[in-house]
Amino acid sequence: MKKDEAPRSRALTAANDNPLDPAAVEAALTRVAEAIGRHIAREHIRARKAANDNDPP
Repeated sequence: MKKDEAPRSRALTAANDNPLDPAAVEAALTRVAEAIGRHIAREHIRARKAANDNDPP
């Protein structure tokens, strides 16, 4: 053993080692994807309305 290495009394646990429910993760990812899709769709709809401004009011 090197001089600067002290024996460890317990095992280290990774900081991101959280027990996650796969179904909950999938549901969260689906909600995020749906929100992004809605945002993109709104941008496209606004762009089409702006380009088609010849319609009578």
